[in-house]
Amino acid sequence: MGKSYGYRRGTRHMFARPHKKHGPEHLSTYLKVYKVGDIIDIKAHGGIHNGMPHKFYHGRTGRVYNVTKRAVGVVVNKQIGNRYLPKRINVRIEHVKHSRCREDHLNRVRENEAKKLEAREKGVAFNLRRQPVGPRPAHLVKTRGTKAELVEPIPYEIVV
Repeated sequence: MGKSYGYRRGTRHMFARPHKKHGPEHLSTYLKVYKVGDIIDIKAHGGIHNGMPHKFYHGRTGRVYNVTKRAVGVVVNKQIGNRYLPKRINVRIEHVKHSRCREDHLNRVRENEAKKLEAREKGVAFNLRRQPVGPRPAHLVKTRGTKAELVEPIPYEIVV
């Protein structure tokens, strides 16, 4: 058979619903609030064909630039040749979810603010930068009751 060139070619597993996750979409999907500037992940829902993004955008992260009643406008960077172009696509809310890519950063910012307040109250200088893990401290290896064993390669012998 020849190769197909359809709009959804090569999406057999990409748009397939997970095991035991078939059926109607939960209402919580429709009750989520998206605001302009939110970072979202695009994950196409194979059971809902309306407003489905092209397969290229499946798994991409973008920023919301427009919000309508049932959909959101998303700016996604797409590499074309040697440059990245910001593409604006409209996707229904069943196919997007809030991204968790900034959670660690925001948690670290909150922790640093708390540490700053504590340091100001004590009047102590405090370093907020993440430090790499240093080398392990030196220690002695005790060999009481054991004899040191010499480890060396076996000499090569021709076996006939």
